[in-house]
Amino acid sequence: MRFAVPAPERPQPRIIALANQKGGVGKTTTAINLGTALAAKRKVLLIDLDPQGNASTGLGVGRQDRGAGSYALLTGEKPLRELLRPTKIPNLTLLPADPDLAGAEIELVGLEHRERRLRDALEAQADALAGTEIILIDCPPSLGLLTLNALVAANAVLVPLQTEFFALEGVSQITRTVERVKRALNPGLELEGIVLTMFDRRNNLSELVAADVRAFFGDKVYTTIIPRNVRISEAPSHGLPVILYDHRSAGAQAYIDLAAELLKRERRARKPAA
Repeated sequence: MRFAVPAPERPQPRIIALANQKGGVGKTTTAINLGTALAAKRKVLLIDLDPQGNASTGLGVGRQDRGAGSYALLTGEKPLRELLRPTKIPNLTLLPADPDLAGAEIELVGLEHRERRLRDALEAQADALAGTEIILIDCPPSLGLLTLNALVAANAVLVPLQTEFFALEGVSQITRTVERVKRALNPGLELEGIVLTMFDRRNNLSELVAADVRAFFGDKVYTTIIPRNVRISEAPSHGLPVILYDHRSAGAQAYIDLAAELLKRERRARKPAA
């Protein structure tokens, strides 16, 4: 009698949500450039879950070119395989934000399992993700149903944090939200870390905020700091990550370092304790 040999389990992609309810902290910029840097080593999917669609634009997919995207996935209108878009960066795929995403917060309220729509879609359509190792989700600057869907689907949350006066107040709110989601909806959710962004070495306040955040969160704060850099600001208008726009700039090098640090932390977390 022959016994069927079970197929080897396909490794699941690691899902990281980039979230901060405060706008203008470099969240989308970090999603674009971290995704680009990671794609040099891994196969990456970037999900644009922000109705503003800036991650899509920053990767060269303008509003008029997007068609169906993350809204169609959340509502079940189209399968994931039909929604994925290649980008100019090898190994980096995009699930764009379609224009209808702006109404999703209201429409999701009436849907079954409204906070689990993204997780269920990714799990049910895992074949479309074959080979994908890391999924980054760019969340809107709010703690509504779209961000909740991202947190329920994710393994970890990365919080970009601008080094300015109200930074600690904002980060404490998102970390409390992570803890609530972990208790109620996603026991596996962890705080991946905090990335200090828009850091200005000429400004004493940046140094003070960075010191306060490190004192409060310890090694959850990444060593890599993203500087305030004109090239980072210019790159989206060209539909390019700063790593492609000017790879020699301080901003590009910082995001390359951030990706290396994330992968190093990932390896360290997988290593069995002695």
